Amino acid sequence: MTTLMGEGSKSEQAYGWIRSRISSHAFGPGYRLVLGPIADELGMSVVPVREAIRRLEAEGLVTFERNVGARVSLVDEGEYAHTMQTLGLVEGAATALSAPLLAADSLARAEEINERMLHLLDHFDAHAFTRLNQDFHSVLYEPCPNPHILDLVHRGWARLSGIRDSTFAFVPGRARHSVDEHTRILELIRSGAPALEIELAARDHRWRTMDAFLESRHPHHTEEGR
Repeated sequence: MTTLMGEGSKSEQAYGWIRSRISSHAFGPGYRLVLGPIADELGMSVVPVREAIRRLEAEGLVTFERNVGARVSLVDEGEYAHTMQTLGLVEGAATALSAPLLAADSLARAEEINERMLHLLDHFDAHAFTRLNQDFHSVLYEPCPNPHILDLVHRGWARLSGIRDSTFAFVPGRARHSVDEHTRILELIRSGAPALEIELAARDHRWRTMDAFLESRHPHHTEEGR
């Protein structure tokens, strides 16, 4: 039996546990989520586990199949592209809206994270780099005053974690460009650049990572519509 630590209801704890297993790919695409064994493992009834799985379904990480039940979503490259396109749009907007609200200490924090990412390039760890990458962007979009846009950003990151543990594991050469683009975004925010310029920089940064991944899978194919 797993001993769960932390705050929150049993449903919250079950959600966190299952989601972490999906993110780490311990529960890979197509894995069947059976209520009873999961509830036994967590030492709780099936009710909070069912609630947690319904929440994961709403985020797109779990799908229900007739006569089968809940499975970890099977995600293809098209789904990855759609998620990254959408995340680029909403994260770009959230970053632009956050920019005027970002204090000097927040920008310093983002810069410090980016420096750690830079140092990681010499001994590349794609998974650690990805965690730092999310931390960096989180600093820049979390102050977004529009809760609806922020919710869409959170959903995008959640969906992405269920699709690819790390894009950078597939395209490690993209990592250095990513760090450079982070520096550019910070420069735009510090200089008080127009909101649209910040939004486009953040959006295009996300889309370049998507393009690098798709190009690595299909070297002679340019994604339609880009």
